[in-house]
Amino acid sequence: MNEIEQTSLATMRDCWITGGTGFDLAPAAWKEIADSASPDERERRLLAIAAQALDIALRPAAPQTLKRRSPLPELALPMLPEKLRPSLRAALKHAADARYKTRVAALVASRGFVLHPMDWMPAAAYQESLDVYAPWVDWQAGADGEKPASPEHLTAENWDEFYPAARRAALADMRRIAPASARQLIETKASGEPAEIRIALVDLLRFGLGSDDVPFLKSLTADRSGKLRDLAGRLLARLGEHDSQGVGGPEDPGTELAAFIAEGKSGFIRRRTTYTPEKLKSPAQERRRAELFETCNLVDLAARFGVTESDFIGAWQFGADDNADILVARMVAASGSEAAVTHMADTLVAEGGKPALFVLHLMPRLDSRRQRVLIRLILKDTQHLGALSLAEGVEASWLDWADLTNGKTLPALRAAVAGSDDAVKRGVDRLLETLGFLATAAAAEKLIGDVVAAGMAPAAPSLGLLRLNASLAEP
Repeated sequence: MNEIEQTSLATMRDCWITGGTGFDLAPAAWKEIADSASPDERERRLLAIAAQALDIALRPAAPQTLKRRSPLPELALPMLPEKLRPSLRAALKHAADARYKTRVAALVASRGFVLHPMDWMPAAAYQESLDVYAPWVDWQAGADGEKPASPEHLTAENWDEFYPAARRAALADMRRIAPASARQLIETKASGEPAEIRIALVDLLRFGLGSDDVPFLKSLTADRSGKLRDLAGRLLARLGEHDSQGVGGPEDPGTELAAFIAEGKSGFIRRRTTYTPEKLKSPAQERRRAELFETCNLVDLAARFGVTESDFIGAWQFGADDNADILVARMVAASGSEAAVTHMADTLVAEGGKPALFVLHLMPRLDSRRQRVLIRLILKDTQHLGALSLAEGVEASWLDWADLTNGKTLPALRAAVAGSDDAVKRGVDRLLETLGFLATAAAAEKLIGDVVAAGMAPAAPSLGLLRLNASLAEP
């Protein structure tokens, strides 16, 4: 279509919009086609020609840089039923960030469904995405090209046929079933990957971590990536391995950290060793202590005092300094052995009250039984309810109504809902969102009725996840 025809078409369109006729304004070639018809038929013919011109002749050409994408992969679970999508969107809208949105997806996955891609898709860069969404993550990451569908089993030969997320999911499954085979694959292929992918692959060794992994992990302590060296050191520490070279040296981080800890004795008849955090003199010291706790490993710190991990944990005086207690808990979670983690969790849970709060930092390392014991313990009191929203790696949809009625949680919720303190109500919102993730469908439905009876609006956004949970009940 030339410029004259484009101008004529625009003039004709304006004329039709105002109710006039466009025949006299049409290009000569168009008039020849319409001239033999009646006035009304001429306008219809011109309108057909104009529509064809607009739909075909003026269609913009695709840019050369545009690439055809493969269809969005189908996931292993069925899509959430259409009737539940409004409830899902309400829950996602109330979720504050990617972490909470992933929790919504995890709750739905626990009931056997995945989300519609127009409602939510995990970002390609988000490392905590659920394994079931790995094909979608890789589909987004593969925008610069296409690969055929991934084979069913990952091997060294078909390694490059998998995108990173699908590869990590396959390796995680292999580590649970055949850890040695998975490690050999990582050992063979990871060296050719960029540092950020190598770190993600080596991190999978935490599944089924055992003594057979020690030689490979020790080889990584000389890797060119500092982050990978640190990760390998933490995984070795979980196996009780530590580097005795340089212990006690002036630049040794473990020695510097040990200087922030006072060794003492307690008891009159049975004398026992205690470890208590030193009182700090400045914010700079507090920052430095936090850096050292993050850098050092538990087995190395215990070695500075000549004791085992469990002995160090058993002698640590929880309650003397909350910040130091949290740092110790994080250190144990990052680098403690399985025995040290379970020993600390069981000891603090047995003490109950505030000490149990520090076990929240161990959640990703605890089995589901210990996780549930801890959460039930916290729900019995109201002092640390707000910390539940910080728990990571917890299973969805197991908390029964009896767990909520066995303590002070429900009375506290009712009182907070009926009150007028905005800060307290914000805490209630976070707690309801957490309970919406943890509760069974039956418990979620009862909890909605309970807080609504206490004065909360039935359509309150903070009830979104609870409503979705209740609607996901088995038919």
